[in-house]
Amino acid sequence: MNHVLYFFKQLQTYAGKKLYGNLVGMLIISLLDGIGILMLIPLISVSGIININTEALPVSFVFEFLNKIPTALSLSIILGVFLVVNILQNLVQRFLTIQNADIQHGFFRELRLETYQLLLQSNWNFFLKKRKTDLINSLTAELAQASAGTNTFLQLVTGVIFTIIQVSIAFFLSPQITIFVLISGLILSLFSRKFIKKSQALGSRNWEFGKEFLAGITDTFNGIKEVKSNNLEESRMKWYGKLTQRMYDEQMEYTKLKSASQFYYKVAQTVLIALFVFFAIQFFHAQAAQLTFITIIFSRLWPRITGIQSSLEQIATFATPLRSVINLQQECKAAREITSDMIKNVQPVRIKEEMELTRVHFRYNESQSTYALNNINLTIPSNQMTAIVGPSGAGKSTLIDLLMGLNRPEKGDVLIDGVPLSSDNLLSLRRSISYVPQDPFLFNTSIRENLLIISPESTERDLWEALDFSSAAEFVKKLPQGLDTIIGDRGIRLSGGERQRLVLARAILRKPSILVLDEATSALDSENEAKIQEALDRLKGKLTIIVIAHRLSTIRNADQVIVLDQGKIVQKGGFIQLAKEKKSMFSNLLSKQMGVNVMDTHG
Repeated sequence: MNHVLYFFKQLQTYAGKKLYGNLVGMLIISLLDGIGILMLIPLISVSGIININTEALPVSFVFEFLNKIPTALSLSIILGVFLVVNILQNLVQRFLTIQNADIQHGFFRELRLETYQLLLQSNWNFFLKKRKTDLINSLTAELAQASAGTNTFLQLVTGVIFTIIQVSIAFFLSPQITIFVLISGLILSLFSRKFIKKSQALGSRNWEFGKEFLAGITDTFNGIKEVKSNNLEESRMKWYGKLTQRMYDEQMEYTKLKSASQFYYKVAQTVLIALFVFFAIQFFHAQAAQLTFITIIFSRLWPRITGIQSSLEQIATFATPLRSVINLQQECKAAREITSDMIKNVQPVRIKEEMELTRVHFRYNESQSTYALNNINLTIPSNQMTAIVGPSGAGKSTLIDLLMGLNRPEKGDVLIDGVPLSSDNLLSLRRSISYVPQDPFLFNTSIRENLLIISPESTERDLWEALDFSSAAEFVKKLPQGLDTIIGDRGIRLSGGERQRLVLARAILRKPSILVLDEATSALDSENEAKIQEALDRLKGKLTIIVIAHRLSTIRNADQVIVLDQGKIVQKGGFIQLAKEKKSMFSNLLSKQMGVNVMDTHG
């Protein structure tokens, strides 16, 4: 119940006075319901249908007053009060229903915003350890279940308040009979623990199935081209069929469990009412008025008790997603690298002299002895082009991540003009960087919106200038709607080269002082690659360019080349200088690439 109480405290913080007002409203409804039941006794008595002795009731003075006035008048008074009480009860109920919906949906939105913000403010290392589909599942299914669990908890509170009021009224009328019924109900509630434990276990399994389901279908559609081209439809259908069958079995088991608990409670209700009437007459010698009134109360009360039991079972099924959301929020807070206040009024940093890495060590898992980067000492001059090369797994992308502040070194420092990179200047650095990844990412919207997302103030002229720079203007003009063409999920309606050129245009549109290219020309043909190289050459001296390259022909004009191998810098210098070093890593990489001859570098 700790996780439920945690969310209830959050709900209390969010709703404030509204929540307390609702609790008071629930109290009023319960009292009005009791008064409505109370009015049934004089109504039956005055009508003459049954002659009830009301002298034994604690409120007999009310009935004495009604007996002294004419029957028609007393009946009118009773019916009038009964009518007013029920109208008031339904008006308050309507207000509370709207208020509860406002609190629940508003709180659900608040939970979503808080969790989404915490995720966005978490550091890069947090995301390296998480599966994307698990995060999506948390933001969708788990948060919805957390909201539903909180709402169920409110229903539980409502049921408890109603039960306390009704039991208090019954106790006021006949303490002995009420105590007997409460003891019977307490004994019955002990058997409900079995159902609650089973519900919690089922909820945990359903949560796991939900995660597996979302992960599987996401992987399927992300890799649909491979599925179609490799004829994997049947194997995916087998997986899907097995998983959905297990989900079906779990849902049926939960339905059977819930129906079994409801069956036992309804049977117990019938048995207890029969025992209650028997003991009330034979042992407690209850008067007709008392017996009638208490029977009505407990007949109305028992469905509430059954509802409380049902709420407890539902809360048990929500226990795992509730706990998961809490854990996710706590992990995000522990991994938080920025706050909302830090984002305001961030000015991009302008590197005057250099970026520098001094004695940098980094590893993704501190329990392992192997470092991804080992004793890196590197200077990146301002407004020059630095290329980083090396075999796969050498640590090139890891080095870029450190330079962009996505990861922090375990040892050593990243310096910007001699100032260590920290949380104080991290956002300023990122505001000055445009990053073009090897796998270009585009949103499922128009080309215009994909460009404006990084620079909302840009004009039409700015957009076309950026497209011209990246050699994308020609193909964009040929599209049916030009800039307003919808390009599909991740830009699937475009070729790989077209996607990469659009991402490069978006990077340039930001007018960065640092341009980071991670294999940004790998999907381009020779003609367009040459155009990009010419554009990059025009940028030399105007901004700091950092390039990761496998095609070494693209970095001939780099001011310095850094060669990495197994997390260490093994060579450093100009392109031609490194090419002349025989039997070196760089010379070996050059000789392996088709169409690249070491001797050509002299021309």
